Amino acid sequence: MTTAVNTIRPATKADAPVLAELVNQAGEGLPLYLWAGMAEPGQTPWDVGRMRAAREEGSFSYCNATIIEHDGKPAGCLIGYETADAPEPVGDDTPAMFVPLQELENLAPDTWYVNVLAVLPECRGLGLGSELLKLAEETGRKLGKSGMSLIVSDANMRARKLYERCGYREIASRPMVKEGWKNDGENWVLMTKPL
Repeated sequence: MTTAVNTIRPATKADAPVLAELVNQAGEGLPLYLWAGMAEPGQTPWDVGRMRAAREEGSFSYCNATIIEHDGKPAGCLIGYETADAPEPVGDDTPAMFVPLQELENLAPDTWYVNVLAVLPECRGLGLGSELLKLAEETGRKLGKSGMSLIVSDANMRARKLYERCGYREIASRPMVKEGWKNDGENWVLMTKPL
């Protein structure tokens, strides 16, 4: 019997297709909805997502992503960043869909924010999400952050249970602004964990 091997590595430009899929998954379908609005004639929303993942800069860039491989194939990813010690107020020009997300993020200053944590459906249940969360927390500790933070849909019970098992607790929520986006959730939920 062969034991599966998991490897954690920095993402590469070649990972752009799987990163687009994982980012959309973590974002509850919101990225695909937004990419549809950015698509030029002849482009699909997925084309936009893959192009954005292949960029050298921007928050959604392979340069900011970590991949976990299962048996030599990309199976999941982590993207995160430091929140400000003193967050800026939500600007009047912030699109309505993002206001509740920014309000929640602002409630977790001085944390390492898990922006994207996703595992491909066929690789779930193998502990990969927990491994990526451990890596996120190691990063937060190395950066001297006071804690960890993330935002999840109230309808994403699978992810919420994982976060709770790993010590995250709900501290606030805000109603989703959907416009034309379809999602089963009603609220975005901020979860945090002290380090």
